[in-house]
Amino acid sequence: MNKTIKSILMLVMGACLFTACDEDRDSNPTVKSPTTFVLNKPAISNAVIDLANSGKINVTCSQPDYGFPANTDYSLEASLNANMEDAFEVVTAQKSAVLGIDAASMAATLTDKIKATGKNEADFPVNVKVYLRAKAVQVTAYGTAIKGTEIMSNIVELSQVLVEYSLPPVKIPEQLYVVGNFNGWKWDTAPAMVPVHSAPNVFWRMVWVDNVGIKFNSEKTWNDNVVEYDKAVVGGELVGDILKGDNGNFKSSTPGWYLVIVTMSVSNGKIIYNVDFNKPEVWLMGPVTPEAGWAEKEEGCSFEVPATKDGEFVSPAFAHASNEDAGLRAYVKVPGFDWWKSEFMVFNKKLVYRGAGDDQERIVVSAGQKLYINFSNDTGDIK
Repeated sequence: MNKTIKSILMLVMGACLFTACDEDRDSNPTVKSPTTFVLNKPAISNAVIDLANSGKINVTCSQPDYGFPANTDYSLEASLNANMEDAFEVVTAQKSAVLGIDAASMAATLTDKIKATGKNEADFPVNVKVYLRAKAVQVTAYGTAIKGTEIMSNIVELSQVLVEYSLPPVKIPEQLYVVGNFNGWKWDTAPAMVPVHSAPNVFWRMVWVDNVGIKFNSEKTWNDNVVEYDKAVVGGELVGDILKGDNGNFKSSTPGWYLVIVTMSVSNGKIIYNVDFNKPEVWLMGPVTPEAGWAEKEEGCSFEVPATKDGEFVSPAFAHASNEDAGLRAYVKVPGFDWWKSEFMVFNKKLVYRGAGDDQERIVVSAGQKLYINFSNDTGDIK
């Protein structure tokens, strides 16, 4: 009897287990690739949307037909083209099916895209059509996208989007460096260009330019901001010597020293570089000259120019001594600026540029001495 009862209980328990397994399989959804995903057309799609006076622009979508409520990430992209060519993301992946577009961020990107079509800042504001498309993908509890569940929605048109010019103002670099064959193309030893006093957009330096050439950058690195021949307006007294070299270098058909002057300006949201190559003239000024005066480019006051990249510029012998009130002065002439805005002096055998700084200390010298300057390593001497 007991054996019979045990057999009946085992049969009942087995049946329950099979039933439980069947029910469990029925409750586990099967992942399938969705075929429909709808981005809803917003009520304002035909109204004028002024991005400059908007905060968030909300659009909504419905979950794709995964066959069950699924853990889904939604994102949104926009384009100026109905085929979504050159689309850009305006809402990054999120769980909510309410997609809030940041108007200011989209305006900045649209400004960039519109400029690329040939529009200038003066052409703004512009009224454009903007196209939106959402993306959905099912994800695991850990946020990993599940293969085969990604789907793109239909495309929605916003027919009148008003875009003000929304790019931040372009700032002229506060420093500029020159690199080239003269220093083995090493940015870590690239000398700084010297700012012209009271003109933060103008820099100068005496540079040895050979038949391989030079380049510029506001940072000591190779990046997209490197100033090459095709990115500049090349001019100056010796512009005929300067050619486009390999990799866009500024190279010289007549290797030697050049007074290089870089003037920067902003036009249509871009920095314009005017790079002038002038004669390598260095001048004495003040009480040590024959006239003991303050006239620029006084006759007989220019330095000898070396024929090598590590040679010294040598002044004429001082016609007179100087004193603590009116010391020795030297400069290069940057066209359009007073001489003192591009002066320099040697202190303890170190060449120091005035740049944008205050008046330099006065140097007392004797008649008959000379000033020696090495622009390749910024050293000098008075003897």
